[in-house]
Amino acid sequence: MIQERPAYYELGYGEDFGLTALTALTALTALTALTERLGLAGSDAGPAAALACAEEIADGSEGEEAVELGEDARRLLASELSERTLRTVWLASTGNAFDPADHGMTCREWLERISEVSTARLRQNKRSYTPPPVRPVRDAGLCQAVVAELRAAAPALAGASALPDLVDALERVVTGADGDLGTRLFLRALKAHAVPVPYEQYRRLLALGQQFGFPAGAVHDGLHIVWPQVSTTRQGVSGDFGLSRLAGLFTAGWHHRTPRAAVENAVTYDGYERPPGSEAAVLWEDTRRMLDSGLSDDSITVLWLAATNRGYNIDEFGVGGRKWLEQVVEVCEEHLAAVAPAYLPVASAIHTETGDAVLREIREMAPLGAGKAISPAFRPLEGAAVMAALEQVVIQVDPDLGFRLFLRTLEVLQLPLTEERYARYEALGSRFQYGEDHLLFSIDHLVQRS
Repeated sequence: MIQERPAYYELGYGEDFGLTALTALTALTALTALTERLGLAGSDAGPAAALACAEEIADGSEGEEAVELGEDARRLLASELSERTLRTVWLASTGNAFDPADHGMTCREWLERISEVSTARLRQNKRSYTPPPVRPVRDAGLCQAVVAELRAAAPALAGASALPDLVDALERVVTGADGDLGTRLFLRALKAHAVPVPYEQYRRLLALGQQFGFPAGAVHDGLHIVWPQVSTTRQGVSGDFGLSRLAGLFTAGWHHRTPRAAVENAVTYDGYERPPGSEAAVLWEDTRRMLDSGLSDDSITVLWLAATNRGYNIDEFGVGGRKWLEQVVEVCEEHLAAVAPAYLPVASAIHTETGDAVLREIREMAPLGAGKAISPAFRPLEGAAVMAALEQVVIQVDPDLGFRLFLRTLEVLQLPLTEERYARYEALGSRFQYGEDHLLFSIDHLVQRS
């Protein structure tokens, strides 16, 4: 984190905080969260209502969120920014919902009140609390990167806002007061004015936010992103995906009222970099391939029970493997119709050239797997039967899917791995274009390192 400042996500600010913080009854990083609340409050918000919003934010996390609220206000107060600049960025970030000038206050006087609210709340926790000196972020390279994004968005932002010199005012905050807060106020202005943000710029803003220590939701939430078409590429995927990921979500302890509801939740997991509907498209592709193959109903059932560690026992409910996957496909298609109606699900080409390598790895682990069972205490599945079903997936369905289900099985059976074998798995994962964390999140702990 820049200048040894703790990352905001390390302080407990999460993906759902962001610039819709008050909508979700959370907070992003103080002052921008307050502006979001005021933006929702309506144009007739008065000082009492505005201060009540500040008090609510300051009270978050038992008063801990007052720290960022107060520092945000004091960063602007400590700057040499003009009243005109402060008022411009304030109005832009709130969508003109509350103008201190309409109530006989300068913007600096209003920021002083916010600072006082923060200090008062912190003194409830510690009577001797005194606000520390502000720590503005003035990293030249980082601030210039933010300015470059500001200028890229300038035509659209100027066209969406009636405020004169808005882009110049935001740039002055970034370069003359604080790059961190200036970036968040820039994001708030984009959101408050529903400015369309091209996908490539959005990705750059995400990267900048990461350098500032923002949770990804601080950039994403509420931003009008111009997404590309849904894709089944692995770009932006962290960890597992598709049918193998869904199976992992159904291990013991899944918390949904119905299995269908669990799938409905799973298909929404696109992360912050993928277009809405991406996970549903990937899951549809995996599932459709299984259904369109010659794999038997019994084999599909065995694979599901193994990959979920009998977390959802479809056989106990009289649901065959094919019938269950048909329900999964229905959920995927319904979700895609809702979030990406122009997308037509089509299975991409299968890379069969990796099949022999995957089969070799499965067969090498088969003797170890044969000595174990899935759910040994309740209707056990013999490891040998599972390994045989995995081979069928590689041969009859897709080596990529077979490898991901194999990794799930290794995790369920807790089979030990050598460093050499794990390195081969990493190489295979790279050929399949898995993310760097795919194996780390699943089987890294099984490696017996010297």
